[in-house]
Amino acid sequence: MTNVEQRRRRLTRRRLAQVVTEVCSPVVLSIGLLLIVGAASTSNPLVGLGWGLLAALFVGVIPYGFLLLGIRRGRWTDRHVRIREQRTVPLAFAIASVVLGAGLLAVTGAPQQLIALVIAGLAGLAVIVVLTLAWKISIHTAVASGTATILFLVFGPALLLTWPLVAAVGWSRMELRDHSPAQVIAGAVVGTLVAAAVFTTLR
Repeated sequence: MTNVEQRRRRLTRRRLAQVVTEVCSPVVLSIGLLLIVGAASTSNPLVGLGWGLLAALFVGVIPYGFLLLGIRRGRWTDRHVRIREQRTVPLAFAIASVVLGAGLLAVTGAPQQLIALVIAGLAGLAVIVVLTLAWKISIHTAVASGTATILFLVFGPALLLTWPLVAAVGWSRMELRDHSPAQVIAGAVVGTLVAAAVFTTLR
């Protein structure tokens, strides 16, 4: 294989990794999961979708908007917050937003399964914040594995087919050299355990 071919392959792998990272970003997966679970949590899927949209506002839209605002003001470098030391403030803001959203869902009578999902996400965020103080755990793989776990718990064994997506996310984070294998594996373990324990307990 020539040097030119090797460079082309590396470039192709990098582009694919970038696509996977963007398509399976935490905000995309979180919003998508809330809408799916919301729709499945009531007898009327449209009503459930409405609840999912409300949850997505506080879990995904508001925190992501805060992040983008910080990037525009030069507080953070990029949407994936690759510098570990920059992660604490946006993660703390996300926790506050999710707490507010969970409270609003509870007092307005949202489906219990959706509330359980939001609280599971909140628990995952809390664990990630603590770990981030000392180590750059992969949030991408934590959210991806948590998403796959919730889908399995809600819809059954057929949704085990989503786990190759978790592997693809982990590969993309390593291919882009944003995380080490240990950080990717740790993210997957944390996401799975927190999602399974909290969601199963509260649903």
